[in-house]
Amino acid sequence: MSSSTPTPPHLSHGPLHTVHVLGAAAGAHVSSLAGGLVARGVEVTVCGPALAGRDYAIPATGARFLAVDIGRRGAADAPAIAALRAAFTGAAVVHAHGLRAGLLAAMALGGRRTPLVVTWHGAEPPADGRKGMMLRWLERRSVRGATVVLGVSSDLVDRARGHGARDARLAPVSVPRPSAPPRPPADTDRLIHKIRADVGAVDRPLVLSVGRLERDAGHEVLLDAAGRWAGLDHRPLVVIAGEGGERAELERRIATEHLPVLLLGRRDDVPELLAAADLAVLPSRWEARSLLAQEALFAGVPLVATAVGGTPELVGDAAVLVPYGDPVALSRAVTGLLADPARRTALAAAGRAQAATWPTEDDTVAQVLSVYDELMQRG
Repeated sequence: MSSSTPTPPHLSHGPLHTVHVLGAAAGAHVSSLAGGLVARGVEVTVCGPALAGRDYAIPATGARFLAVDIGRRGAADAPAIAALRAAFTGAAVVHAHGLRAGLLAAMALGGRRTPLVVTWHGAEPPADGRKGMMLRWLERRSVRGATVVLGVSSDLVDRARGHGARDARLAPVSVPRPSAPPRPPADTDRLIHKIRADVGAVDRPLVLSVGRLERDAGHEVLLDAAGRWAGLDHRPLVVIAGEGGERAELERRIATEHLPVLLLGRRDDVPELLAAADLAVLPSRWEARSLLAQEALFAGVPLVATAVGGTPELVGDAAVLVPYGDPVALSRAVTGLLADPARRTALAAAGRAQAATWPTEDDTVAQVLSVYDELMQRG
């Protein structure tokens, strides 16, 4: 760095040391962020479940990784808090990802003056009764314990402010752009044909949904919509990639009602599945910044999604939005798009244009680093 160039605040007193606390989600974001921070001279420690460190190759980013079991609900808090308290020694900033991670980080910090940044990546769908009370308590405690809350969608920022956050800001996180070299057209065509043949959709439309098989993911509604296609000449096939607690019930319905739906289980080839699909469906009860929505728009795959949470803000006019829990609207949106190739082509172009407006990984790192610098200047 030349003498004429001002030293960034985070380097003015030596390398900045940040400790990131990773829960059950946002592993890809934390891995990307850690790599970007390390490349900018920041010392990074990531504390999180051992599987997350392996699955998201966090040590390969140059960050130090400490296995701390904080991702599971019901996991013993005392050992995790003790491990975090030790890891925070010497940290200039602690950055937690997710509300449970934020709560445990605040408890581990205790009375220390170390700033705590909490990125709120998503939230549980609204709930009633005791569960709803516990969720609201967790949200309040987590955001009030943070120096700064970064919400990945505007509705999360509004919710954090409503819970009494001292400082809540919009900070949409990036999804890594596809980096694999493009295949020759002939290879791409062969791959698409193989995927469609494997699932039984060579001569029929293919609709893809991706997500955990949990009740709030909206797959029951998607099955209701698929049941309305019985009289169509070319009945669309819905394939759902993901696992979860609702699998047995979904399988029962598919078999009993003879629905054109196939559960694929957990898959690591979602980009290839998207390339083979005629359109993607996101039927969730709530989303902040859906990974499927982002991947579909990046790939130019037409998307039908529920108008919930941060999805309308994310996709703009580049997707067809329907109310949550309305199988009639969902069915009509899907069949209407399948019958209108020109509309699908227009949505594909609009999706790529919308994706180009989203922050890059560099943008995300720069925004986070500016928050750290601001906190360091506050002293």
